[in-house]
Amino acid sequence: MKVIDAHLHFSNIKRFVNTARTISCVDYSSEGLKKEFAKANVSVGVAMGVVEMHDKAFPDAHSENPMGINLEENIPAQLKYCIGINPFSIKKRDIARLENELKKSSVVGIKLYPGYYPFNILDSVYTSVYELAEEYQMPVVIHMGDTFSYRGYLEFAHPLTVNQLAANFKDVNFVIAHFGNPWVIDTAVVLSNNTNVFTDLSGLIVGDKSKINGLSRNQLFIDNIRRGLVYEEFYNKVMFGSDWPLVPIKNYIEFIKLLIPERYYEDVFWKTAQRVFKKLDV
Repeated sequence: MKVIDAHLHFSNIKRFVNTARTISCVDYSSEGLKKEFAKANVSVGVAMGVVEMHDKAFPDAHSENPMGINLEENIPAQLKYCIGINPFSIKKRDIARLENELKKSSVVGIKLYPGYYPFNILDSVYTSVYELAEEYQMPVVIHMGDTFSYRGYLEFAHPLTVNQLAANFKDVNFVIAHFGNPWVIDTAVVLSNNTNVFTDLSGLIVGDKSKINGLSRNQLFIDNIRRGLVYEEFYNKVMFGSDWPLVPIKNYIEFIKLLIPERYYEDVFWKTAQRVFKKLDV
């Protein structure tokens, strides 16, 4: 089975580095990613642009805009990315830089981080970003749900906020990252209400093979996520994503298979991502 990993990371973020070393036990490097892709039959991955600057942990209000991926200088050929937006510093020159980045063949979308930054996605600071997304037919991936942070602004990361955004920009495809977990039913409602909203299943687990196997046997954990997936059976709007390096990819694929009826594997692991990220050459 071919796989597109629609949500992973390739940035030099301290928490990612430490998690890879001590919790998920993966080789967080270019070579490590290539080996995991080969082992899991992943043809291409989409990394989320994010950086840390000034010796501060993400989110840093002074981070460059737009944000790219910077784990290593040489990016693996199988890796594309979404450019990240720092809402604290969107100025006219930033919009010009953003537009130039969107023209690159390696850039396939835009990533927003509500919940990390204290900005509502309906804030006018993002208007120019959405207008460029519409002009260049780029999807906008939006962090939704719990944060991988001890200081998350959860009130800005609820998936119901995407409902009005999708109505305001009907010609832009939006992706609710992480299935909006733990608000999976709310995510399901937004997906069913908007033809231009999709979701990915990244980040539902953080841990190594043992942690994934343990939660795979936890029926309450499994059923909580399935409740959202069966709400409207909208599997053609759902994408696989690993959130690597937070989990080993192959083991996470096996976990996601437990949530999805086999007849929808091709949509979830391949076709939906191909439709959403139109610049993917696969």
